[in-house]
Amino acid sequence: MRALVALILLVLLSAPALAVRPDEVLADPVLETRARAISEGLRCLVCQNQSIDDSDADLAHDLRVLVRERLTAGDSDQQVRDYLVARYGEYVLLNPVMAPHTVLLWIAAPAVLVIGGIVVFIGARRKRAAGQTALTDDEAKALEELER
Repeated sequence: MRALVALILLVLLSAPALAVRPDEVLADPVLETRARAISEGLRCLVCQNQSIDDSDADLAHDLRVLVRERLTAGDSDQQVRDYLVARYGEYVLLNPVMAPHTVLLWIAAPAVLVIGGIVVFIGARRKRAAGQTALTDDEAKALEELER
């Protein structure tokens, strides 16, 4: 039974490795390594949070083939990325570039986290301060009676 579970886990964990089909692999290992490096940084436009290297979608296959065609044509890695960004937009990149038009993407999450922390801190201080009010005379007498 353990062997079957181990085999199933092994197959499931190796599934992303099966995304690149054997007919896509370039004969030149250097070009293939470059193609894999580029593919890992490109988003599958169908799956959205997978790289085209990990996706089984037909569009991801087409993009992997396009990357390999551009590399065999002599393009540099940056030229291939620039070509794909020009064709599909910056959304094709898994990691957004740091540019003036993407600054909001980079600062929004940390800013929200800091603002949320400040709000929680101020709220906790106010709650603690509100809980430290002095007892009225009637409340003090009632407390004394309860303690007896």
